[in-house]
Amino acid sequence: MPENTKQVENDATQGAPAEKTFTQAEMDAIIGERLNRLKAKYADYDELKGKAAKFDEAEEASKSELQKAVEERDRYKAELEKLSQERARAEQVAKVAAEKGVDAELLARMAGDVEENAEFLKAQQEGKPKYGAVQDGGEAKPPAAKMEIPQII
Repeated sequence: MPENTKQVENDATQGAPAEKTFTQAEMDAIIGERLNRLKAKYADYDELKGKAAKFDEAEEASKSELQKAVEERDRYKAELEKLSQERARAEQVAKVAAEKGVDAELLARMAGDVEENAEFLKAQQEGKPKYGAVQDGGEAKPPAAKMEIPQII
């Protein structure tokens, strides 16, 4: 049995890794080698960085052109909408002026609702002002108010 125990002790010591110590010079060499591998891995970084910058510039230039085109399209859309509204109003003015028998040019110059303006113009032409006659006779000063003060006894 004593032989078995010796063999187990030898196996245990052989399986355990031996601790190795390094000198400062060895550590510097190991770290330097590792740094050199990393530098080699990223050696083309500056070149790639330059290419990425050129790509970004080209993308920004094309984006600017696209943005200009979008803004121009939006401006044309707004102008088209304005012209469409003006045309629709002109058609409405012509139609209402013919129906009511009022001056289309005068009706077109009036702001606001076309139907209401046509009614106003028609009333004016017929001599019936829409808002009635002036009640005070057009005097510059309003009549003085008479006030009675009750007497207290």
